[in-house]
Amino acid sequence: MFAKIAYNSPVGVLTVAAGENGIVALTMAGQKYEERHLPPEAEERETPLLKSARAWLDRYFAGKQPVAAELPLDLRGTEFQRSVWKALLTIPYGTVVTYGELAKQLHSSPRAVGSAVGRNPINIIVPCHRVVGSDGSLTGYAGGVENKRRLLVIEGALDRS
Repeated sequence: MFAKIAYNSPVGVLTVAAGENGIVALTMAGQKYEERHLPPEAEERETPLLKSARAWLDRYFAGKQPVAAELPLDLRGTEFQRSVWKALLTIPYGTVVTYGELAKQLHSSPRAVGSAVGRNPINIIVPCHRVVGSDGSLTGYAGGVENKRRLLVIEGALDRS
């Protein structure tokens, strides 16, 4: 049985969904692949886990640097996608890496890594927004480049300007 909640954030309304084994999705309204990530049978109700996710997001948007390990995650994807998403979890708060650096770490190509990063079902908690182009440009974010910029500003990885 899946449950979901809506969360009002500085980057718009987020939807967090969870099942028995952990959080399965955190999506931004209108993001690419949103329907694919959210279980269609998820009921609108707050569970203890979703209450914890809400508190985690409160701390995140207040700049308190919560870590993903505080929440159980149920990452659903191919073996390669899960390996990329687990690598994203190692990127420290307030820092960025390039798709190329991530690809080298995973012994893969930047294109394959970029495809997996773009299909991350648990935005923000699994910090795909911390991956940038080889020149530092803010490319490729399912929730929109402007939201990627906002998240990196919150983390102090970018100036507010």
